[in-house]
Amino acid sequence: MSEQQAQMIRTAMSEARLAETVAQDLARQLIHPHLGFVLFFCSAEYDLPALGDALQQYFGGVRLVGCTSAGEITAQGYSRSCVSAIGFDHRSFSIACELIDEMERFSLIDAQQLVERLGSACRSNSLAPIKDHSFALTLLDGLSSREEQVLAALSAAFGSIPHFGGSAGDDNHLSDTHVYYDGRFHSGAAIVVLVNTWLDFEVFTTHHILPNGEKLVVTRADSNGRRVFELNAEPAAEEYARLIGVPVAELDHRLFAAHPLAVRINEQYYVRSIQKVNDDLSLTFYCAVENGIVLTAMQPGPLMPNLEALFRRLEQRLGPPLLTIGCDCFLRRLEIEANGASEQVSAFLRRQQVIGFNTYGEQFNGMHINQTFTGVAIGRPGGRGGR
Repeated sequence: MSEQQAQMIRTAMSEARLAETVAQDLARQLIHPHLGFVLFFCSAEYDLPALGDALQQYFGGVRLVGCTSAGEITAQGYSRSCVSAIGFDHRSFSIACELIDEMERFSLIDAQQLVERLGSACRSNSLAPIKDHSFALTLLDGLSSREEQVLAALSAAFGSIPHFGGSAGDDNHLSDTHVYYDGRFHSGAAIVVLVNTWLDFEVFTTHHILPNGEKLVVTRADSNGRRVFELNAEPAAEEYARLIGVPVAELDHRLFAAHPLAVRINEQYYVRSIQKVNDDLSLTFYCAVENGIVLTAMQPGPLMPNLEALFRRLEQRLGPPLLTIGCDCFLRRLEIEANGASEQVSAFLRRQQVIGFNTYGEQFNGMHINQTFTGVAIGRPGGRGGR
């Protein structure tokens, strides 16, 4: 990568434990005279108030946004208990962002006004027209249960602007997830980022999950709580355990990752991942579930060939990537670790310049999805896209 390209995007990571040392590490790696914006992903193990204060202190007037994760993707591949970050040069990227602090009250009118403000802020830098030269990133509280509501409003407001994102995690504890904006970590909130650039890019999603034919009908559910009480008119956990051939007591994240369920929309399958088994034998999901929907039993196919095919297609269109921002479901990572493939996948992500995090759900053009690898690939200047 040339010096000019390296200046457009810088990446950084810190494995330090003290908040001030983390902020010093990141500042040393990222700050330069043209730094305009920083995006980061961090372990929830940190003292988050202290980290928020330290980042604000060391980055001064530079806008930072980020979220807690269920694992980080750094320039070296998969990692944990660290912070991974990207710095964007304002000469190549005009970036605006806003916080949604009350996700449950977010309406279409709110979304339209927000997108208009973001577009106006990006235009002020006069890099490129908003249309065809912009994408949006959303970072949502992964335990809010309000992702669908927010995404539906944003999708309508974005129109033709492609968008993707991930739900914040908390190192698989499923108790407390945060997004970072304006010096503080927030719960029950979302961040919307609009990125305008003259570089080529493509927003994408992929998964390696295949149907195995069996069907389950949701016969009793609380859609607001994403809780299914009955599948095929039987207690949900018992029916799911019967389907995969294990006792209810053995159900855990790794089995959920190995035996996902999905809803079919047109010809596509969209995974609805299970979060946990409740004491009353109901199942809580990461995505919306409703009475009457049919869930198809799925099984993971080969993961690496799916990833390789995705990046071959992206490189044919964009050339070698300058950067890929990746939102990688934490259930995929559990599967990769269970299969002993962490080093292989890490090496591949490293070659593709992927920086990102393991999520509690992904977002793609208004849809909330699970068990995917979703993101944006950004091409280098003079790549095959021809801009």
